[in-house]
Amino acid sequence: MTTATPAAPTKGTPFRGRIRGRVLLLLCIMYAISYVDRTNISTALPHITEEFGFNETTAGLIVSAFALPYALLQVFGGTIAEKFGPRRALFVITVLWGVATLWTGLSVGFWTLAAARFLLGLTEAAAFPAATQAMSRWIPRDRNGFAQGVVHSAARLGNALAPLLVAWVIGATGSWRWAFFATAVLSIAWGIVWFVWFRDKPEDAARIKRVELDELPPVETRATRPPVPWRTLARQILPVTFVDFGYGWTLWVFLTWIPTFLSDTYGLPIAAFALFTTLVLLAGVVGDTVGGVLSDRLIHRGGNTRHARRAILVVGLGGSLVCLLPLVIGRGLVVATVSLALSFFFLELCNANLWAIPMDVAPQWSGTASGFMNTGFGIAGVLSPIVFGVLVDTSGWQLPFGLSCVLLGAAAVVAWRMKPQRLTVTDGVLEIGTPKVEQPA
Repeated sequence: MTTATPAAPTKGTPFRGRIRGRVLLLLCIMYAISYVDRTNISTALPHITEEFGFNETTAGLIVSAFALPYALLQVFGGTIAEKFGPRRALFVITVLWGVATLWTGLSVGFWTLAAARFLLGLTEAAAFPAATQAMSRWIPRDRNGFAQGVVHSAARLGNALAPLLVAWVIGATGSWRWAFFATAVLSIAWGIVWFVWFRDKPEDAARIKRVELDELPPVETRATRPPVPWRTLARQILPVTFVDFGYGWTLWVFLTWIPTFLSDTYGLPIAAFALFTTLVLLAGVVGDTVGGVLSDRLIHRGGNTRHARRAILVVGLGGSLVCLLPLVIGRGLVVATVSLALSFFFLELCNANLWAIPMDVAPQWSGTASGFMNTGFGIAGVLSPIVFGVLVDTSGWQLPFGLSCVLLGAAAVVAWRMKPQRLTVTDGVLEIGTPKVEQPA
């Protein structure tokens, strides 16, 4: 087995002509499919509620059935991914969430829908921590932000395309169920391709070149997993978890309620509100990549990873808050659409940086650390659809959007004050220090 030397700085285009570029592309496809699978219900929801006679509160409960296991199993899922490796973990995960998506299409009422969404959340809980573990082995440290930005841009592309795809399938077949059948097949197919092609250790990959191995993190960092320093790791990641909660609350609002908001407030038919929803969500595709690239560039200029990630988080959360304010006041369709798109763009500047922080802070436990962090998003997913739905039923749309603004502001304050330290184990000794990366020549 080939042993890699410590990581060298990457130059030029760090993914062209590298096997890690194909790894990143395959992960992009998985991220896109995962978000189509978890958000297709939002576009189908008006048809589902009409068929079964649900109100907005009941619809929120169905959506939240996904988020409860998703929140509770984040850390466990990340740990399992580290134990068994991302190759086997992601294969099992994607096949099982394909089954859950198929089950959604076969549902006959509230309890079967809730159970299917619960299984989907259970299976997807470990997906992104497992993917982060794969990236920590295959991606140079000074490209963590870019890599996370690209895969989450793919996820937002899945968000953006889901309304149009679901609307087209419903229009073509006359049934919302076929939208779930189609994405179930895609999920299972991806899992098979991943298992056949991917390797947990870059040095085991066919035709990998020495120059690529030399650019990766040291082999002892990516190939070993010392016992998790739970208490120390929790102290570093918990503030990030709160920031992720504030970010996640508003993201769940976009993923769950924007189609219904546009339909109810402006009386749009499905083709129209699907188009407007897609236009809003496309802004997030750009925001994800821009956020990761900007923070990586700040790191290259100053070398302080912590400050770079923190600065982008504050700008993103604050900008999203400001752009969401017109929804609190209440405006016409054009103003609402532009405000939502800009708010979503700023919000998604945060995403790559939130996921890059676990890779920066705890490279040897990136699956567990990212699971800790993403627990905040999962908890937000449990609370946001239910609370938002109840508030819409009782008071209209302005108050729920106002609450989102408050949480964005609180998350921005915590993001500015947090100071996560890098954790590594060398020769059995836990070392704590400010996260940095090697500077490109």
